[in-house]
Amino acid sequence: MQFVLNLVSALYAAAFAVSGFMLARLVLPSDRLIKQIMFGLCAGLVMLLWLPVLPSFLIGFGLASQLIALAAAAGIGVLSAVLGKGRAKTGKFELKRERALIAVCVPLIIVGGVLMGNHYITSASNGSLHVGQCTYGDLCMHLGFITSISVQKTFPPTYSILPGTQLGYPFLCDSISSTFYTLGSSLRWATLLPSLYAYITVVLGVYLFFEDWFRRDSIAALATVLFFIGGGFGFAYFFDNAKTYAGLATPEAWNNWINEVYGTRVSTEWGASLNMGQRLLTGWYKTPTNYVDLGLRWVNSIADMLLPQRATLFGWALLFPALQLLRRAVFDNEKRLFIALGVLAGAMPLVHTHSFFALGLISAFLFAARLIGMLKTEKDAAKSKERSSGLRYFFLFGVIAAALAAPQLFGFTFRQSSAGGFLKWHFNWCNESDSFIWFYVKNLGFIFILMLPAFIVTERKNKLFYGGALLIWAVCEFIVFQPNTYDNNKLLFVWFAMTCGIVSELIIKAWEKLTRAEKGGSSRFAVRAAAFVCFAALILSMTLSGVMTLAREYVSGDHIGIEAGSIRNKETGYEVVSADLVAVTDWIKENTDPHATILTATNHNNAVAMLTGRDIVCGSPTFLHFHGVDYSERYYNVQRLYEDPASCFDKLAAEYGIDYVLLGSWEYGSYAVDSGFFSGLTPVFSSGGNTLYAVGRG
Repeated sequence: MQFVLNLVSALYAAAFAVSGFMLARLVLPSDRLIKQIMFGLCAGLVMLLWLPVLPSFLIGFGLASQLIALAAAAGIGVLSAVLGKGRAKTGKFELKRERALIAVCVPLIIVGGVLMGNHYITSASNGSLHVGQCTYGDLCMHLGFITSISVQKTFPPTYSILPGTQLGYPFLCDSISSTFYTLGSSLRWATLLPSLYAYITVVLGVYLFFEDWFRRDSIAALATVLFFIGGGFGFAYFFDNAKTYAGLATPEAWNNWINEVYGTRVSTEWGASLNMGQRLLTGWYKTPTNYVDLGLRWVNSIADMLLPQRATLFGWALLFPALQLLRRAVFDNEKRLFIALGVLAGAMPLVHTHSFFALGLISAFLFAARLIGMLKTEKDAAKSKERSSGLRYFFLFGVIAAALAAPQLFGFTFRQSSAGGFLKWHFNWCNESDSFIWFYVKNLGFIFILMLPAFIVTERKNKLFYGGALLIWAVCEFIVFQPNTYDNNKLLFVWFAMTCGIVSELIIKAWEKLTRAEKGGSSRFAVRAAAFVCFAALILSMTLSGVMTLAREYVSGDHIGIEAGSIRNKETGYEVVSADLVAVTDWIKENTDPHATILTATNHNNAVAMLTGRDIVCGSPTFLHFHGVDYSERYYNVQRLYEDPASCFDKLAAEYGIDYVLLGSWEYGSYAVDSGFFSGLTPVFSSGGNTLYAVGRG
C-alpha cells in the first residue's frame, strides 16, 4: 500500500512538471527542447511550491488544498497548451547537440541522487533511522516542519518546536514535502521526491545558464563542474608528508595515503591488510572543504549546500533559470522576458530569501548600469529610445517582483528578522585565522587566483554582468544578514557561480590557443602534450578537494561498499533516532491528537518533533537562535519541569498545554530528572528505556 501511495505522489509531481512544460513552451516558443524542459521543470516547481499553499490560508493545509492545487495546475497546463498550439518552433531532442550537457549533468544528477538516497532517513536493520554527516543537523529541523505542517494543518504554520510562534523561516521548501506527506507518502519519500525534482532542475539550470551566457558547450561544461565540485587547496592538508607519499606508484604507498585520508587500509591483491586508524576524513567535518580548525570554510555545493539546506536547494532551482532570463532580457534585448522574470522573482522570498536578495542585487546593478548608459548616449535618439524602452520593461519587472514579494517579506520575513541579529556590520565574512587574500586563495584555489585575469580578458558585456556578482561579494564582506555569520555563503555562492563562469572561459580559451599553435612535427606535439599536462593538473587541483569531500559524504551514510572482498550494504550512517524512539513515535502518531503538546528534551534530533508533527514545549537552541526567535523562557522552563516539577509542573503544564511527558535517554542525559514525581503520572507507552506519560490521567 505504501508503494502505491508513493507512486501517487510521484504522479502528482509529474502532473505539475508537465503543466510547467506547457507553460514554458508558451512563454519560450523559440527555445530548443532541453531549455523548455528546464524552464518547464522550474515553472512546475513554482506551482508545486505555491498552489497548495494559497488555498491553505483559507481552508488549512489539508487534502482539499492539494486537490485544488492539482486542478489549478492542470488548468494552467491545458490553457498553455491551447494558447501555445502551433507557436513552438523547437524540434525533437537531438542527442548530438546535447552531448556535453548529458556528459556533465547526468553524472552530477546521479551523484546527488545517490547521496540524497543514503542521507534522508534510511532505516537500519535494527529499526533505527540513519542519516549522513551533512544531514545530521538541519534535516532534523526540516522533518519537524514537514510533519507538523501536514499533521496539524494550521496555516500559516507555527513552530512545532516553539508553539505559538509563527514560522517566519522560508517554509515553502518544507511545505512542498508536506504536500506529499498529506497525500500519504512515507516521510522519507515525501522528503526525497521534491528534493530530487529540485536538484535536477538546479543542475540543468546551472549548465544552461552558463551555456546561454558564454554560448559554448565546453565553457558551460567546465563551469558546471567547477561550481558543483570545484574547490581550493584544502586537499594539500591531506598530503602533508611528501617524503612518505612521493612514491605513490607502489601499492603500499597508496595504502599509506588511503589510511591517512580515509582512516582505513585496504586489502590488495598483494595481501596487504593493516590496522584501521581514525583519520581525517572519517572525523566529524574534517574534509578538504569544511575543516574549521584549518580555516577551510568554502564548502562543497552538493554536500554542504544542496543536500542539507533545503531552502538553498529550492531557491537555486528558481534562481539560475531567473539569472538566465535576466541576462537574456538585458543583453539579448528579449524585453518580454522581464515579465516572466518578475513573476519568478516574486515567488522566491518564502522559498529562499537569499536567492531573492542575490537576484535583486544583480538586477539593481544592471539597472543602474543601463540607466547610466542611457544618460551617456542621449545624443543618439534611436539608442536612447531603445534604452528607454528597456528601462520601462526593467521597471515593470521590479514592480511585478515587488508586488508579489511584499506580502511575503512584510508578513513573514521582516517580522522575524526584526527581532535582532539579522543585520550587522562584519568584515571578512567567517575568516578567523588567515589574511584576507590567503583565506580565499586556500579556500577557492585557482578559481580565485584566476578570477582577476579572467575578468580582465573577458568581453565588456561579461564584465558588466559579472559586476552584479562582485557587488554581492563586496556586500557580504561587510554586512551579515542573519545571526549566523557563516550563512552569508548563501549569497556568496552566487558570486562563486559566476566566477566559475568567467574562469572557465579563460581556461578554455587558453587551452584552445595553446593546442592550435601553428608549429609542425614534434614541436607542435610537444606544445599539445605540455598543454594537456598543465590543463589536467589545473583541473585536478580545482576538483580534488570536492571529489574527496563527496567521497567522505558517501561513506558517512549507509552505503554499498566492499568489505572482505564482497559487496554489501554497510550501515555506517549516523543514528539520528533510535529504534526504541521510533516505536514511541509510532504510538504517538496512532494514539494522540495532532495538536497534542509533549514535554521532551531539547535535543536537535528530537524524535517527537521530527516524526510525529506534534508540538513539543521547546526545541533545540541550535535552530531557534539562528532563526532570531526568543526561546529563552521555554528553554529554561523545560529544565525546571524535569528537575523541579513539584514547584512548577501544574502551572506550566496548564500554561503550555502539556498533554504528555517523555522520559528517555535524552531526558535523563540532559537533566537531573525527578523520577519520583513523574512516577505519579500514568504511563501510556514504553519502549526500551523510553516511557511516555499522560498528564492529568489516573
